[in-house]
Amino acid sequence: MSVDIGYSRETFAFALALQNLAWGITQPFTGWIADRYGASKALLIGAVAYVFGLVFMANSTTGVGLTLSAGMLIGIGIGGSSFAVIFGALGRTFDPSKRSLVLGIAGTGASFGMFAILPYSQFLIKSLGWFEALIVLAITCALMFPLSWGLTERKDFSNEKRDTKAALSEAFQHRDFWLLGLGFSVCGFQVVFILTHFAAFIQDHGLSLTTAANALAIIGFSNMIGSYLAGYLGGKYPKQYLLSLIFLLRAIVITVFIITPLSQTSIYVFSGVIGLIWLGTVPLTNGVLASVFGVRYLSTLSGIVFVMHQIGSFMGGWLGGILFDRTGSYQTVWIMTILLSVIATICYLPIREMPISDLKAELKQKATDMGQPFSSKRTQ
Repeated sequence: MSVDIGYSRETFAFALALQNLAWGITQPFTGWIADRYGASKALLIGAVAYVFGLVFMANSTTGVGLTLSAGMLIGIGIGGSSFAVIFGALGRTFDPSKRSLVLGIAGTGASFGMFAILPYSQFLIKSLGWFEALIVLAITCALMFPLSWGLTERKDFSNEKRDTKAALSEAFQHRDFWLLGLGFSVCGFQVVFILTHFAAFIQDHGLSLTTAANALAIIGFSNMIGSYLAGYLGGKYPKQYLLSLIFLLRAIVITVFIITPLSQTSIYVFSGVIGLIWLGTVPLTNGVLASVFGVRYLSTLSGIVFVMHQIGSFMGGWLGGILFDRTGSYQTVWIMTILLSVIATICYLPIREMPISDLKAELKQKATDMGQPFSSKRTQ
């Protein structure tokens, strides 16, 4: 599209960065719809926006059109059909002993989509052209309509005393909620920088588009294993420590990659390893939210944390384009991803995976033992 229409790399990067920002901003609202009216309603909204966004994108010939279609409409579409909505429904349906594994399996499903859609899209582009490929992808996305109609979930929360406002107030006063969001924003920066610019980075070094597509497909395939593994381990070990470990490994893997001479082999090895620690953060983060705040408003709270993820996504996608156009290289952004990994590694360590009611009881007991009045705001 960039070659045929004349988009600069920054223009395309900005549209995809805005897509991720729109995804994040939409997520709390679609999460609230899922919590209040059922996940199927939010999924239908996402499906409509996604299909129209792809059709509009195919017919766009200006940067503004690309921004509105690939940026806004598709971003809203993803916001209604992605993790917060799906994980909220699953979190409400399965009991805590199975929840982490179930969320990991759902993450594996998302990873399979990423793995399958890349060679599928590449085949469509090569055989039909990018315009026709986008139309076929829109028809493919329409499969979300019948799939959303068949979704059912648990809705009995007669013992739940909080409303949405109380649940949000409780979360906003909790230190660990913001630490989760900070770490998740780093995840967004890294993931979207790689998704948006990795193919161009590979081709800039003289390797083929096929190599780039294969690399992204390998990330998706490895992530199927990694998401399942994260969900499985999250049911056995503290999730906050697993999250910290993921970002420590990312720092190491990216460092080794950028100091190693680039070749098809090094690209495929990097893709396979980074894929194992790609989106395992999602079931683990949602698992911590469910453990601490319960599942009644899980989609809403997950959506708000995901806003922070998508702010990072916006910066990773956009800065990658800006800094490349200014410097002719992605080296600065690669170094930023390493430094941010270190920050995320540290910020997860103090998180406590404890129901907020238990934490309040613990703090109340400590205050009583010390002869001090207890404040419900001291939940950190």
